Amino acid sequence: MKTTRLGKTELEVSRIAFGTWQVSGEWGSYDADQAQRAIRHALDLGVNFFDTAQAYGFGESEEVLANALRSELDSNRDSVVIATKGGINPGTDRPRDSSREYLRSGVESSLKAMKIDHIDLYQIHWPDTDTPFEDTAGYLQELVDEGKIRHVGVSNYDEQQLAAFDRRRPVETLQPPYHLFRRGIEEKILPYVRENDIGTLVYSPLGSGLLTGTMDSSTTFEDSDWRSQASAFQGEKFEKNLAVIERLKSFAADKGVEVSQLAIAWVLAQEGIDVAIVGARSDRNIERSLAAVDVELSAEDVAEIEKITADGVQVSGASPEGVA
Repeated sequence: MKTTRLGKTELEVSRIAFGTWQVSGEWGSYDADQAQRAIRHALDLGVNFFDTAQAYGFGESEEVLANALRSELDSNRDSVVIATKGGINPGTDRPRDSSREYLRSGVESSLKAMKIDHIDLYQIHWPDTDTPFEDTAGYLQELVDEGKIRHVGVSNYDEQQLAAFDRRRPVETLQPPYHLFRRGIEEKILPYVRENDIGTLVYSPLGSGLLTGTMDSSTTFEDSDWRSQASAFQGEKFEKNLAVIERLKSFAADKGVEVSQLAIAWVLAQEGIDVAIVGARSDRNIERSLAAVDVELSAEDVAEIEKITADGVQVSGASPEGVA
């Protein structure tokens, strides 16, 4: 497994991180034992970077992850890098909350759920405009000073919010959404992170399953799966992107890879992207995703992918307030 230094941190992490949103209950039902086996398999294949969040099942995802990694967390803590996120409380009057009290309670909750004494990377899950970003940065620095978290990052911030946070203490990492049908970070956010050596770990490189190549116009989702309400998986937008994916499949096949591997490789080939976060519920799926690290794309390949996806429709996703 190829590794990289994550931004300004000293963390050396696998270029693919194992993400655990899919074991939160928000993607329909799942088998916890199978999910833990997939996590263990990823570890065996060289993944040392694991991303979760307090809000994923209100601690459920953190517990599943920690149970899978219990041996390493107890006996060889530095062999794995644990990233989690806090600062949101969906379904309440304040779904985004980066106040000192809520962040502190969130860190304590995550430490308890995972039965660990520190978090390697703690990230603000979504920007809270009711709390000055400089203040949020200060609250997190307090937790760094206390040894409860080692590094500080944010998720879903734009370049102005990053700059405001930076005025108090450096942002070490950013976790934005990024894939072939969601490229909004390219104009301003990616230039900012490159200029400021901010480690970038992107989520949804497979478009929440859209770029796996396993969907067609008849695909449906459980009611508990957030995608059942998402515009990206319905109607004309869905149909247009499925047609693009069929063309991508042909191009991927010519290179001897799967379309999902092509999509991840494209993300990792972009300047400023350090890590792609990929979720899986089975051993086979994580094997297929990890193979993308070794897919080499030439400049001509990237240009052809751009040409194929030019007809694609840009999509959005879920937020603490709901699904777009």
